[in-house]
Amino acid sequence: MNPFSVIAPRCEYRENPCGLDAPWPRLSWQLRCQRRGARQTAYRIIAAETEAALAGDYGWLWDSGRVESDQSIHIAYAGPALVSRQRVYWQVTAWDERGGQAQSEPAWWEMGLLKRSDWQAQWIGAAFMGGPHTTSPAPYVRKEFELVKPVASARLYVTALGLYECHLNGARVGEDVLTPGWTDYVKRVQYQTYEVTALLRPGPNTIGAILGDGWAVGHLAWTGRQRYADRPRLLAQLSVTYTDGSFESIVTDGTWQASSGPILESDLLMGESYDARRELPGWDLPGGAAGHWCSAQVFVEASAALSATNGPTVRRQEELRPVAIRERREYTRSHWLFDLGQNMVGWVRLKVHGPAGATVTLKYAEMLDANGRLYTANLRTARSTDHYTLQGGPEEVWEPRFTYHGFRYVELSGYAGVVNSDTVTGIVIYSNAPTTGVFECSDPLINQLQRNIVWSQKGNFVDVPTDCPQRDERLGWTADAQIFIRTAAFNQEIAGFFTKWTRDLEDAQSAEGAYPAVAPNPGAWPTLDGGPAWADAGIICPWTVYLCYGDKHLLAERYPSMQRFVGFLAATSRDGLRYYADYPGWHGFGDWLALDGSPSREGSTSKELIGTAFFAHSARLLARIAEVLGRTEEAGRYHALADEVRDAFGRRYLRPDGTLTGETQTAYVLALHFDLLPESAQAVALSALAHDIEQRGHHLSTGFVGTPYINWVLGDNGHLGLAYALLRQTTWPSWLYPITQGATSLWERWDGWTHTKGFQDANMNSFNHYAYGAIGAWLYAVVGGIDLDPDQPGYKHIVMRPRPDQQMTSATAELQSLYGLIRSTWQAHPDHFEWQVTIPANTWATLHVPAKAGAVVREGGAPVDQVPGVSLVRREAETAIYNVGAGNYHFMVG
Repeated sequence: MNPFSVIAPRCEYRENPCGLDAPWPRLSWQLRCQRRGARQTAYRIIAAETEAALAGDYGWLWDSGRVESDQSIHIAYAGPALVSRQRVYWQVTAWDERGGQAQSEPAWWEMGLLKRSDWQAQWIGAAFMGGPHTTSPAPYVRKEFELVKPVASARLYVTALGLYECHLNGARVGEDVLTPGWTDYVKRVQYQTYEVTALLRPGPNTIGAILGDGWAVGHLAWTGRQRYADRPRLLAQLSVTYTDGSFESIVTDGTWQASSGPILESDLLMGESYDARRELPGWDLPGGAAGHWCSAQVFVEASAALSATNGPTVRRQEELRPVAIRERREYTRSHWLFDLGQNMVGWVRLKVHGPAGATVTLKYAEMLDANGRLYTANLRTARSTDHYTLQGGPEEVWEPRFTYHGFRYVELSGYAGVVNSDTVTGIVIYSNAPTTGVFECSDPLINQLQRNIVWSQKGNFVDVPTDCPQRDERLGWTADAQIFIRTAAFNQEIAGFFTKWTRDLEDAQSAEGAYPAVAPNPGAWPTLDGGPAWADAGIICPWTVYLCYGDKHLLAERYPSMQRFVGFLAATSRDGLRYYADYPGWHGFGDWLALDGSPSREGSTSKELIGTAFFAHSARLLARIAEVLGRTEEAGRYHALADEVRDAFGRRYLRPDGTLTGETQTAYVLALHFDLLPESAQAVALSALAHDIEQRGHHLSTGFVGTPYINWVLGDNGHLGLAYALLRQTTWPSWLYPITQGATSLWERWDGWTHTKGFQDANMNSFNHYAYGAIGAWLYAVVGGIDLDPDQPGYKHIVMRPRPDQQMTSATAELQSLYGLIRSTWQAHPDHFEWQVTIPANTWATLHVPAKAGAVVREGGAPVDQVPGVSLVRREAETAIYNVGAGNYHFMVG
């Protein structure tokens, strides 16, 4: 017997989510079974308003009935319309192919505040505020209230313009940091929902919050301060349900009190200053309003929409201890340099003791200069400095609340005490998206590359997908996001993260349909059209989420926005070509940071060629999206548009001999990857691309636009060895060169630092920048062997195809898909090839077993043609292709 179970019930990608605003939440689950071929044949979902009703046979909100289907992800609730604060309990029963059945554990979801009228709270803050160039002390706000009846449940709905940290009766509410996150606060503000029943007590209670400047008020990129608001503001509503069924809300209004405290400044880019002597003991407890408190100021209601958080929040995730500590003396003052061994994002926990009034300073940097001191020139105007003034007495422990930094090195100055490995601890933060991927292989440099990719993803996935975390920028650059999204989806479950961010992108879309270069867009870039490869993120990112998670709803939600964008491209192009000169609103960034001979950062590849290539690509993707959504007529129109642009590309950029004008690596890569060339010209283009790479000594010259695709183009078109040669290259420009120089994250530039030139241009030289980490998807899919089928997305049908070269002796790739664990681990021995595969229940796979003609393929010790459930599709010169159902398989080829 191989019994199966139903596990991991999820609603909108989350376990028991509280505070949804999706009107028809989608439900998913997994089947767990070790039996080969295990699959679901039917399901039944029941939903009720109480656990008792769910367990009984009465009072259900919804009963799907038995549905004959193998679908186990994204099944929309189809009961009565839901209302604000409603909790729904649900459970699924599934049947397998043998007629057996299993039931999940009960799960639940809870709705947030679905209508603006559900909010009785008012925006409040302090009367004091900083100016456009300076910050002000962080406001503390509080309210005491009485509970005279027993409490059944309580929820806190809360948001801010700026950042907030809520407290209830002396306890911090929740684990999230940097809430409510960054949106275009003029259009949309996210709120969070917290279950706080256990924090309430009979009689007197106190609710309070500390407010920071955050994205809304503080320095934002190079745009200055106060881009959205002149001071931090709080909107909070504590909704209490009593055991007798009555209901009460404690809301922010003019009855709240406000004061300043120990946080003298709090700026995401500049840093935080804290004077422990100004602390407010007991401020968040009943009777704790000692000191100078005044009435909070009430602000006019904002017009922005209030939306429930639909992506992962930012949290403290890891702690790093110093790997080295070094002292440097200047006059009579010690400067202590802590090396945390990893370029990370977050802040430090400081442990010090000393006299009251002594101030210590923490400065942060990614690199050291030639003299072994902090290299901060690349931070530009970001001060990236924290100050802590001691209260005096025994050991004091402090962490900043409303800032974060990108760094590996921390310099502590102004401290006269004894320093040890506990003095400074790195606190790593990033959006709380579950880890889903593992990749490792026999090459230690490539393994370090994978670790660097993961660390750069962590460091730049802080509520929005930023370009870099250290300097005065931290913007959601659209090209970086679309370049990297497929790799990101291997490393973490990023469906919710990109659902939120693609909404940010839609919010930033111009009336004409253009997507900007950054989202949210605080006016950091003068043009509303982000240009080719940047603006196209508006289509590429939702499509990639669909491929990786089967999320058709996201496509439908963004479809009108994507239509406006492609319509904009058509309206601002001429004869199918994207001409920069014809549209003054388009800047475009070219092949950013390419090394193909151009003296500019935009590379030598024609912007018009890049624009036309991406126009064709986006039109083709929109056609496929229309097909998925059942919009057949529209799909035909978009296919015709893509064909028109493809033809225009050939007429304009293809020479009679089959080469392209410009002849850069990126030009050939885009033309081949986006299928823009007639079949007769493809071999010539491939030859020209390969020749250019070889002439450069097996180096690429591509920038942000061409690099993501170059290894795919080579590997898929008969040049796998050349793709591996690029991957293994250790001199710059290459993926591995920074690793030979000790890099622990990805660099923005191929030559961020070299032995001959030292540091590159400090105006743009990040050492934590994930764009070139797009190679990670190729590592998982080609080296590791896990890929997807666009026609059965979300890994319902898995394509397993490792393609090692002769130097690689082993690799392992794992992916926790929505269906369960997919695993591929192989070893190339001198006389045979061994491959172990795991396919999760309720999926199937096509396996491309590396086996030359005549090679014997065995599975589990038996000839593969004698193994039930393994069916041969065909044999090719180097591969034997089989279809299999779920299960664990062990192939031997020799």
